[in-house]
Amino acid sequence: MKINNAADFGRMLKARRKQLGYTQQYLAEYTGFSASFLSNLENGKETAEIGKALFLANLLGLDLDMNARGE
Repeated sequence: MKINNAADFGRMLKARRKQLGYTQQYLAEYTGFSASFLSNLENGKETAEIGKALFLANLLGLDLDMNARGE
């Protein structure tokens, strides 16, 4: 899936979390992130906490690739 914005990123995280059978509460306890942060992220709220977002994607087994357009 091509990620164009925070909402796309959140939808992908939520879908993967559900696919793995994890709840937001479980991930909050496991990562130490607040449940409200996880909810905001999944709902596409723009955030400056990119490090946490990338950590969570990695934890859920998602790879992120960046490529220059047209290459």
